[in-house]
Amino acid sequence: MPIWDDLLTGQDREVYEKAGYGRKVVFGKKPALLIIDATYLFVGDKPEPILQSMKRYPQSSGEAGWKAVYAIASLLPLARKKCARVIYSAVAPFDTSLPYTWRARNPTAAGEKLIERGYDIVDEVAPQGNDIVISKMAPSIFFGTNLMSYLTPLGVDTLLVCGGTTSGCVRATVIDAASYSFKVGVIEEGCFDRVQISHKVNLCEMDAKYASVISVAEAREYLSKL
Repeated sequence: MPIWDDLLTGQDREVYEKAGYGRKVVFGKKPALLIIDATYLFVGDKPEPILQSMKRYPQSSGEAGWKAVYAIASLLPLARKKCARVIYSAVAPFDTSLPYTWRARNPTAAGEKLIERGYDIVDEVAPQGNDIVISKMAPSIFFGTNLMSYLTPLGVDTLLVCGGTTSGCVRATVIDAASYSFKVGVIEEGCFDRVQISHKVNLCEMDAKYASVISVAEAREYLSKL
């Protein structure tokens, strides 16, 4: 059963079925792995309950974030061998001189610069070799960045997406990826969020409309066959 199954009523399932949602994506032969915002700012500096982690990292996802980090780490060796590229996003530091950004809605944004190593990708999944790091100022890794200038020459047709948060930057990236006609897989255990109902609902919606939500084991099986 999918992780969101306990949220759906019988009518909900019937609606999705009759609307034709949730058909599985057939992945292509040239994938890239997108790791969204796996930074200390969003997971804290160690695995611990979220409310404890938030004392030092107010935007942390706590233990849920670290479970995702370890899942991503387990997939990275195979991904680096089989994918066209492993590509990371990291949020650019908040620019307080801008009159308004989406991040201004977050009351902790102004203090982001004070958080030690907040913008660093966590060591357990740190970029290596030919990995690419994209600095972004919006939720989607596509918006206002040069991501497509990497994907197009590499002939990428499939994007495997993980990271955080599920309801925020992951979903924004997945919608843009689908809009650009990529085949999209979302790695369930590799995604994290601060609130579990948001995590479940957004995985459900992405699986219904824009992507196929897959397990780490399914991602490994797909990559192994390339």
